[in-house]
Amino acid sequence: MLTKRIIACLDVRDGRVVKGIQFVDIIDAGDPAELAHRHAAAGADEIVLLDITATHEGRATLIDTVRRAASQLFIPFTVGGGIRSAQEAEAVFTAGADKISINSAAIARPELIGEIGGAFGAQAVVVAIDARRAADSPDPVRNAEVYVAGGRKPTGRRVVDWAREAEDRGAGEILLTSMDSDGTRAGFDCELTAAVSEAVQIPVIASGGAGTAQHFADVFTRGKADAALAASIFHFGVTSSRALKEELAKSSIPMRLPC
Repeated sequence: MLTKRIIACLDVRDGRVVKGIQFVDIIDAGDPAELAHRHAAAGADEIVLLDITATHEGRATLIDTVRRAASQLFIPFTVGGGIRSAQEAEAVFTAGADKISINSAAIARPELIGEIGGAFGAQAVVVAIDARRAADSPDPVRNAEVYVAGGRKPTGRRVVDWAREAEDRGAGEILLTSMDSDGTRAGFDCELTAAVSEAVQIPVIASGGAGTAQHFADVFTRGKADAALAASIFHFGVTSSRALKEELAKSSIPMRLPC
């Protein structure tokens, strides 16, 4: 059985790591390079850095921040935010990223997925989906909607449909963030994650709501996720990737345990 991955996320604004609840109430969490090194040393399988205001502000990713963080890492490193072309992706790869994450730009121009994948390989392209349940729908999970611009703008697109299209266009992974659960530490949206996982053949990373080891166990089993991402529980010392993985391994969740 393939091991499940634990991913530490760095949401960056103005060169600092921040964290909020449901994409608002933002507080400072520290320096990206320092946190990247800390989380990697503590046993994270991967690091994801998301420049959360790049698209909203209409600018490119903070390359110097990427370069500083990459210099501290010896594990896979994904970077997203403000990447709108294969040329901008190349700059991020040159700064040290192993994979790039695209969200708003992929919705605006879906061909971008294939362009980046064709140039750098499908394994290097992660399509991020910020999702909110359709509260007024008789099927709020199947009708969950995709949001862009850092969760500010609804697109009218259904999450499951967009995940399928992203795969068809050459995405190597899906990073699914539940906006309803984000920052709450009340658990991942396992139903939504399972709906996407069942709809595609590529790996799905679950994001939003991590609070306890049981939440990770739930999203790996009921949610059928291949990886799970967390931020605040790592930044603010609730647990470490090492401790989390040891606990999950005791529950028969396949983990790559740090030496």
